[in-house]
Amino acid sequence: MAKFQHGPRALAKTIGRITKPIFSRRGFADGAVIAEWPAIAGDLLAQHTVPEKIDYPRNVKTDGILRLRVDSGSFALEIQHFEPQLIERINTYFGYKAVGSVKTIQGPLPKKQKTSEPESKTLNAAQENTLNQELSDVDDEEIREALEKLGRSILSRSDRPL
Repeated sequence: MAKFQHGPRALAKTIGRITKPIFSRRGFADGAVIAEWPAIAGDLLAQHTVPEKIDYPRNVKTDGILRLRVDSGSFALEIQHFEPQLIERINTYFGYKAVGSVKTIQGPLPKKQKTSEPESKTLNAAQENTLNQELSDVDDEEIREALEKLGRSILSRSDRPL
């Protein structure tokens, strides 16, 4: 008899199960390569490029061709010069020789959603005083600083007193 897990489950497990077939059709084992692209390629390259697909030879999962969308011709040229280093970084990420070459495709990149921080306002004297009183019993300086930062963030976003 099968056991069913009831209760809360990690969202990452559910999302991974749903997105894996989509990413695998594009040559990615999972979406981590796309999500981790800035860490793999570096921030500057990641701002101007997006991995689209990895084409593998038939019945082989090594030495694939990475299709990389680039937003400008100058970065396409830059990628040609740094292709060996980029391939090495990608393969290091995968842990095996997943990519053997890079094919650049020039075109517009998908628009990235900007996550803007809510505008924070300064605390009034009463809020400042209350926050300091609440944290006066905390002996550890690092914990006190972290709690103070958290408290300031929460109080500056709401109109409620502490």
